[in-house]
Amino acid sequence: MTEGKLRVATCQFAVSKNILRNSKYIQNFMQKAKSKRADIVHFSECALSGYAGSDLESLKNFDWETLWSETRKIMKLAAKLKIWTVLGSTHFISPNIKPHNSLYLINPQGKIVDRYDKRFCMERDLQHYTPGDHFVFFEINGVKCTLLICYDLRFPELYRALKKKKVDCILQSFYNARLPQRTIHTDIMRQTMQCRAATNYFWVSMSNSCSYYCAYPSCVIQPDGKIIKELNFHGPGIMINTIDTKKVLYDASGPFRGQAMKGQLYTGKPTGHARSKNRKILEAN
Repeated sequence: MTEGKLRVATCQFAVSKNILRNSKYIQNFMQKAKSKRADIVHFSECALSGYAGSDLESLKNFDWETLWSETRKIMKLAAKLKIWTVLGSTHFISPNIKPHNSLYLINPQGKIVDRYDKRFCMERDLQHYTPGDHFVFFEINGVKCTLLICYDLRFPELYRALKKKKVDCILQSFYNARLPQRTIHTDIMRQTMQCRAATNYFWVSMSNSCSYYCAYPSCVIQPDGKIIKELNFHGPGIMINTIDTKKVLYDASGPFRGQAMKGQLYTGKPTGHARSKNRKILEAN
């Protein structure tokens, strides 16, 4: 692959509490991603384990042994296929501490080289999960990447921090699915991510579960904020998109982003004139 380009396989399926079923979907998509020459395959939040509070009422009596066994199978397959894998799952800490809602970063040698733990957990998440406190950075073909999870989207401070780290691409996993009906998430979640992409000039892969009713399908967004490809509502699918960091796209805030991030919240040079400073006058004296 050319330096500065990354082929991302963004996948979705109806995540459930059935770990074996989830694992079968994941391994099938990994094989398809490899056949389509993807460098990395990206799955949704809690893709392997199921999501506590939605797929599972709680994590009490959770089948950790099966989860670990299937995770090892996925790691072994990543090594066989020689493909990077972003795997949404639940990470055990101890019997007395709630687990993390995590993304495992598995390299083409089948090793977990890092793990992102969801930092911003919703109130209901905190009933089941312990929040994380760190970013994850990795580079493939000269493309600097990071991982985020769902509710992190609501906090623009994360994205500004990532911009300062010169991130090119965000792989963000979601679980806006298994809903009783259409919600406001359909109208705001992908739109918010388009804003995050455009105001910071990021490529973004959004992977969502497609369990009915899902708020929106998975998509890929380019740095000008445009959704360049998306999957269908309520059905499993995989799409391959090329992240091309050398492609020049519209960047409205680009000329002034740096100074704004340093705290200069205006463009040009203020005049300092008295009639500029006095905001309660109309006519010239």
